[in-house]
Amino acid sequence: MTEPCDLSAVDLRALIGAKKLSPVELVESCLKRIGRVNGTVNAFVALDEEGALARARELETEIAQGRDPGPLAGLPVGIKDLVNVKGLRTTYGSLLFKDHVPDADDGQITRLRQAGAIILGKTNTPEFGSGANTTNRVYGATTNPFDPARTPGGSSGGSAAALACSMVPLAQGSDTGGSLRAPATWSGVVGFRPRPGAVANERRMLPLTYFSVQGPMGRSVADTALQYSAQAGSAHPGDPMGIPFDAASFATIQPADLGTLRVAFSEDLGTAPVDDGIKRVFRQRAGKIRDAFAHARDDQPDIAGVREAFWVLRCVYYMAYHKDRVENHRELLSPNIITNTEAGYDMSLADVAAAEVAWRQWYDRFQAFMEDVDLLVLPGNAYPPYRLDTGAPTEINGRPMENYMDASLIRSALTLTGNPVIAVPCGLDETGAPFGFQIAGKRHGEKELLEAALAIETILNADAETARPIPDLEKLT
Repeated sequence: MTEPCDLSAVDLRALIGAKKLSPVELVESCLKRIGRVNGTVNAFVALDEEGALARARELETEIAQGRDPGPLAGLPVGIKDLVNVKGLRTTYGSLLFKDHVPDADDGQITRLRQAGAIILGKTNTPEFGSGANTTNRVYGATTNPFDPARTPGGSSGGSAAALACSMVPLAQGSDTGGSLRAPATWSGVVGFRPRPGAVANERRMLPLTYFSVQGPMGRSVADTALQYSAQAGSAHPGDPMGIPFDAASFATIQPADLGTLRVAFSEDLGTAPVDDGIKRVFRQRAGKIRDAFAHARDDQPDIAGVREAFWVLRCVYYMAYHKDRVENHRELLSPNIITNTEAGYDMSLADVAAAEVAWRQWYDRFQAFMEDVDLLVLPGNAYPPYRLDTGAPTEINGRPMENYMDASLIRSALTLTGNPVIAVPCGLDETGAPFGFQIAGKRHGEKELLEAALAIETILNADAETARPIPDLEKLT
């Protein structure tokens, strides 16, 4: 029997608006699901049950009185534990903040509340969002709903796993080298990396960088777009990259006519490390949608120098955020934070300048490439989700990886473009784990990308082999 928490966010909002489902019933359904499977998955790490139920009762009254509380009215949302929520324990996955309780909401939480969303709780993350896993010394590891021996990916793994298990209809995440896209792919859900500055981040340490963006996650493209319509578009005065724009129309996107679009498919961006099994699955699944487009070709822009530039720029980012912590609280920090920060100690200003130049050159090449196509389709991840007891792979196809970021190049290259990218589920890979596409759109083309992704998702969901996979909850209880 389908429970309310299993329904899509779009359908739930319609039922709540029509007074056919109470927000209280929905919150209770979500809490019941969390109670059933979270002990195995460890996706939610802090809950506000009383506050969520109280807000649900308020919304129920408002709707009964004929008021419209907003596009997300009555929808519970999971918030990644890197974002401040007033009165709710927020640790950033770090022992340094294990008892931290913010006294104010971050701007995007204010936006979600104004849209009628119910903040149900915090989802797990690696320390300060650093890692291709979702493990920290405060809460432990989040597991993959399809195989608890594996990781759901990172760093928005808690949000992705919560969505896969229908603990909530919507979740929030962030993305630096693929932290919305990687766990969405490995958990069989949707993750959307929008343009930098679209979702306010007033705690941005480096004022002007494409690196970390905030974004939505859902179980479908339409659900993800619905959340984005409320989350984005309000430039916070504390965010130098904030971009004011009207995102309201994203709530009701329509599928694009794929027969008018040009698409490029690339299994590895030419030289990015990608597991041979993932390449095989990608080629086979790409073949299922090629004929839907006006023109499709195998092609990619030249990523020469991108790996090196990303690593230097990432170290600048880590030194800005964590140098003082590494020097003063080393014993409380994860190895990822320490090694990523210390890698910057031996870099010179000339190294940083060269990385910035290489970044600019890559940006120019990518934008020139996208002039001739509407979409670039890639694998969502370079390899299947790894086992928690073995860690990230040290080699791919026999090629050694210097660090875990090497294997993220299929995602991190897109980070530096500034273009919107969405991860869409596409069945299972050869290991039985969720597989998915990354789809990049034109710069500032979020709506067009979401509409194209919606049309692609419709094709994929009509085929049992490529439909969004659903975890077996009985194996998680």
